[in-house]
Amino acid sequence: MKKDFSAKVISLKDSVSYERDSIVSQAMINRKAGTVTLFAFDRGQGLSEHTAPFDALISIMDGEALISIEKKFFRVSRSQSIILPAGKLHSVKAAKRFKMMLVMIKGGDDR
Repeated sequence: MKKDFSAKVISLKDSVSYERDSIVSQAMINRKAGTVTLFAFDRGQGLSEHTAPFDALISIMDGEALISIEKKFFRVSRSQSIILPAGKLHSVKAAKRFKMMLVMIKGGDDR
């Protein structure tokens, strides 16, 4: 079910719920220019290694994630963030169950 988050004060952490042995996602913004999606990962769940054509920002809202970028591993915990560079191989796994916000910018390359 699609939720409307527009013009409301919300708790990001409470806007997505954990489910046993699952990854739950909740789209907040989905536009041509980019997306904002909330995720809840149960312990041991993850996204396998892949690349994305756009830069992405992961912000951890609860728990702890193990994130790899080009085979370098990072432990990212509540209130911490990491940028996944476009075109770089990365993966995400729940070291503990965790919630994150993923912001993906789909604009042109202006570097």
